[in-house]
Amino acid sequence: MSQNALEVKDLTVAYHKKPVLTSVSFNIPPGKLIGVLGPNGAGKSTLLKAVLGLIPKVDGDVSIYGKPYREQRKEIGYVPQRESVDWDFPTNALDVVMMGRYGHLGWFRRPGAKERQIAMECLSKVGMADYAGRQISQLSGGQQQRVFLARALAQNARLYFMDEPFAGVDATTEKAIISLLHELKEQGKTVLVVHHDLSTVKEYFDHILLLNGELIASGPTEETFIAQNLHKAYGGRIAMLQFTGAVPTGTV
Repeated sequence: MSQNALEVKDLTVAYHKKPVLTSVSFNIPPGKLIGVLGPNGAGKSTLLKAVLGLIPKVDGDVSIYGKPYREQRKEIGYVPQRESVDWDFPTNALDVVMMGRYGHLGWFRRPGAKERQIAMECLSKVGMADYAGRQISQLSGGQQQRVFLARALAQNARLYFMDEPFAGVDATTEKAIISLLHELKEQGKTVLVVHHDLSTVKEYFDHILLLNGELIASGPTEETFIAQNLHKAYGGRIAMLQFTGAVPTGTV
């Protein structure tokens, strides 16, 4: 059995016959906090969705802890982009988090007191217990993001995929989220995070994937988050990022 949490081999994805990702291959060891980086349109969200089977792939293989995704769904937690969620759906925060327990119940069991307790504990971990009965449409953007993070926690997964969890949240919420992600890592969980702010990469992640339609680099942050790789991914835009101190300087 593979020791890697995630293995992707020759993954190719296209929208309307236009390639978005081409022959992407990498391995992710367990217990890592991984930043998925790249410019807009690089295929970061597409990568997560293709791995999760949410969109079709043209080619390639994906394995989760050595097995196909369809056999490992209970091992996976997913936090989508906020923009992809219908926040007007009539449900409250507690019900959203309880959805994370459905995979453990089977077809015919309804969530009971145990699932409710787990959901409340997960809401408490993200500072949202007092909002359990609040309709999700009445929550702020940061609060909504915390609720979806709590839902992922309720799944008790081994591998988490999070698509821009810091987008549109305040500094306090961002600190709370990254603290929780580090806690998951300390528990041996593996977390992939689509991320845009290069200035926090070294602080947040111990491993990165750098994309721009193809894999630019993958590996430990200290070895991979270097000017040469960033120049390949971001092109001329890297000069401004270097000027602002967001990325390391060096020969490019």
